[in-house]
Amino acid sequence: MIRMNKFFKLCFAVILILAIIYLGSLVDFIFKPVLSFFSITLVPLMLAGFFFYLLRPLVDLLERWKLNRSLAILLLYVVFAGILTGFILWVWPSLRDQVVALVQNAPALFASLGDQLHELEQSGFLQDLFPGDVTPLTQLTDYLNRGFSFLTNYIMNLFSFVSNFAIVLFTFPILLYYMLKEGGKFGKMLVGFLPNRFKDEGTSVLDEINNALKGFIVGRVLVNLALGVLMYIGFLIIGLPYALLLTVVAVIANFIPFIGAILSSIPIVIIGFIQSPATAIWSLLVILAAQQIQDNLIGPYIFGKQLDIHPVTIIILILVGQDLGGIIGILLVVPIYMIVKIIVKRVYQLFFKEKWEKA
Repeated sequence: MIRMNKFFKLCFAVILILAIIYLGSLVDFIFKPVLSFFSITLVPLMLAGFFFYLLRPLVDLLERWKLNRSLAILLLYVVFAGILTGFILWVWPSLRDQVVALVQNAPALFASLGDQLHELEQSGFLQDLFPGDVTPLTQLTDYLNRGFSFLTNYIMNLFSFVSNFAIVLFTFPILLYYMLKEGGKFGKMLVGFLPNRFKDEGTSVLDEINNALKGFIVGRVLVNLALGVLMYIGFLIIGLPYALLLTVVAVIANFIPFIGAILSSIPIVIIGFIQSPATAIWSLLVILAAQQIQDNLIGPYIFGKQLDIHPVTIIILILVGQDLGGIIGILLVVPIYMIVKIIVKRVYQLFFKEKWEKA
């Protein structure tokens, strides 16, 4: 009887939540200003949160060295400004020239790609890969058109992602400063809303979430930088055109676990194939070698067991994130999953584990 009462209470709670969601959808105009504000501030908050976990260990270290926290933050701002200046002076000119050259040479590159595919078709190499009633050149061209359409849409979404650049430029450093300065006060405020008997558990959960996000973000940055160095050296050795530009694209795309590496490999192999099939093969070997070094040597040393998520789970999460929020959803879905997983695991241990194991 008691179990039935609990079941009816649970059903009533679910029905009540669904009714609230339905009523909220009828007066959605009330929430539009809130959603608009959230969409405008989301990108600055994302960047501030990213650099918060990236820079907070350095701020804490400088504070332990008896340096005032505000001065430590300003010192890191100066160092970051110096790094940005160095990038603008020494790296950006070469990167810009490669972007301009790629855009200007695009018609010639497409023509060269068609010639390479035609030669492969004439040699009979592609005949074994396609059914007899399918023209290999037409099929490959169709695949490439789909790939370029996908990349075009991806780039358009990327431009939409940074369309509010002025807002990001002026609000992101201010948000980051106060996040670094206040430290863990926000977490203490959240714990303050919990009943006294759960305050210790709440503090423990927040510490676990902070450590997980810090390990994920810092580790991802270090791993991607190492991957970029390895790939750039390899591309220079094999003489791949637009080596710097393709490396930057690969490093940025690699922030998307698993799928990012595949997406970034497509333009690299295509550019290599335009130069020669041998260059395409060598470029693929460079990518595979760099990925193996990252996954088997660098990654385990940096991440350890912090990223305890199955690859299939990550792929599903990325697909869901892309469907719900585009690029922003892809970038946020894994950290959100990590937070939810920690909270659900702790709630289960506190309220359900003992009861269910005894049942």
